[in-house]
Amino acid sequence: MKVPTTYDLKPAFQRMLLPVLGRLRKAGVTPNALTWMAIVLSGGLGYAFVLGLEHRTWFFAVAAGLLLRMALNALDGMMARQFHMTSKAGAILNELGDVVSDALVLWPLALLPEVHVGWVAALLWMSAVNECAGVLGSAIGGNRRYEGPMGKSDRTLVWGVFCLLLGAGIPVQGHAQTGLYVVLAGLCWSTFRRVRATLNKKP
Repeated sequence: MKVPTTYDLKPAFQRMLLPVLGRLRKAGVTPNALTWMAIVLSGGLGYAFVLGLEHRTWFFAVAAGLLLRMALNALDGMMARQFHMTSKAGAILNELGDVVSDALVLWPLALLPEVHVGWVAALLWMSAVNECAGVLGSAIGGNRRYEGPMGKSDRTLVWGVFCLLLGAGIPVQGHAQTGLYVVLAGLCWSTFRRVRATLNKKP
């Protein structure tokens, strides 16, 4: 059974970014530079979330920044493929950068008094395992696996909506722990689907 995810919107999102892609390349920007920008931005978004605990308008900045991060994550791969700039170093940076970026963005969830820090650690760990399962698809089966739910784009969407609600003053903190359970369940299912798809792929 196919599970709809935000990854299904990726082709349309990439088409929207094509004009930006050309300008960035003309300016001399490289795919690896875009990946590093996404990592640095993720660190800034984590700090902005901390600031939002005192001044909730910062949560809107986090939500907007997450959209920019999604654009950077799409642009680095698009640029590498379209301009024949792929490299082993770039592939490693891209995959490790996704894991690091997730950790930088999501760790402040542990600062919410309604959330247990151990479950946040489980979220970060399972997010890394899920990305690893996707990479193994490429190493073993020849294709990177993106099955969801709760892949990178889905997690970003959930976090962005959560921040928008916090910024609007809607008291959703009390439901954060429950939401964490749902995301973790989705990650486990997604990881299982990715491993199964890799094992079932014919050589």
